[in-house]
Amino acid sequence: MQSANPLLPNVGFVPERLLAPRQAIVAYLSRVAVAPPGTEHVALDGAFGRVLAQPVAADHDYPGAARSAMDGFALQSRFTPGSFAIVDGVAMGTAPTGALEDAAAMRIPTGGLLPSGADAVVPIEETRAESGRVCVDAKIESGENVIPRGADMRRGEPLLAKGRRLRAADIGLLATLGITQVPVYRRPRIAVISSGDELIDPSQQPRDGEIRDSNRYAIAASLRAMGAAPAHYPTLRDDAEPFIASLAPPIAECDAVVLSGGSSVGERDRLPDAVARAADPGIVVHGLRVKPGKPTLLGAAGNKPILGLPGNPVSALFILEAVAAPIVAALVGAPVEPGSVSARLEAEVKGRPGWTWFVPVALRHEGDAVLAHPFGMRSFSVSLGVRADGYVIVDERDEMLPAGAIATVYRFLGG
Repeated sequence: MQSANPLLPNVGFVPERLLAPRQAIVAYLSRVAVAPPGTEHVALDGAFGRVLAQPVAADHDYPGAARSAMDGFALQSRFTPGSFAIVDGVAMGTAPTGALEDAAAMRIPTGGLLPSGADAVVPIEETRAESGRVCVDAKIESGENVIPRGADMRRGEPLLAKGRRLRAADIGLLATLGITQVPVYRRPRIAVISSGDELIDPSQQPRDGEIRDSNRYAIAASLRAMGAAPAHYPTLRDDAEPFIASLAPPIAECDAVVLSGGSSVGERDRLPDAVARAADPGIVVHGLRVKPGKPTLLGAAGNKPILGLPGNPVSALFILEAVAAPIVAALVGAPVEPGSVSARLEAEVKGRPGWTWFVPVALRHEGDAVLAHPFGMRSFSVSLGVRADGYVIVDERDEMLPAGAIATVYRFLGG
């Protein structure tokens, strides 16, 4: 078979020359300087899930003055135990008026500013009121029930690192700091393209030999979960010259291209030749020691990644989420971290020495135990990705994982 890969002329894939997935990503990122496409400022209410483009530090001490940790009375601890004259109280949202005199106490709510002269707060339930006075029967230590200045954050203290994917608590912190326009990395625009003469739009009824294009929508959803902005482009057909010409617009208009189908070494697999001819450096890696997804292609036009995924639905998603995610992460500016859970395998999981296998599993609970049921790999199956909750990795050093073994199950993104 004539190879479409110029690096492997006149042959199909040679297993001995294929890279393991981790080796391939290291080799790729050492050659292609993938980086976020720029920065922008977004409103605070739209910053959740975005990736911070600048570090954030505290602009002041928080709290800016000592506050009460209790509803009670602010007083001077050196006069306890004892009886205190009750003077004007502290109101929320205002500063106390005047300093606290000796042997006097001010009513104070939780969070109220500690008046000058006071060094402790006694909870209201630990006092007795008598004729405009409050009695404290126990010794109160200085600083008791007081939140000191800067107890939460100190001026200049680093709080959020560049490259952090913002969570709900982070949004609250930014609001506390008065940051209402948040510097974030621009979401990379990634072209999503399918290839194949057999593909039709999901709205159409397939005729014999046709299938609805499910890959582009699954891939776009996964890219959104990673923090990218997918952009759909027309399906590429298997005619060589139009295939190559159709790659130019998405490469020019987007920050990366993800294409499913046509990445192998068959006569009608146009992607390797198209990438080699249309882009520079073109093909960086073609073929991986992995199942599913051996015909994966990793290429680039300048610093713009071109990811060629297998056409089979399960293979395409596995390669995108389990292998190519670090490349997308470099574009997004933050790691892509799938959730994981430890589970006991209900059946043996076989691999192949020297290869990395991704095996889909379904999770179920039995009492306190989490069990993982492995599926046989059917790359053609669209429903397999729905039946499975995630996957286990059989490393290239392993031949199998025995039934009963505790394995890490990586969940699909968004699951």
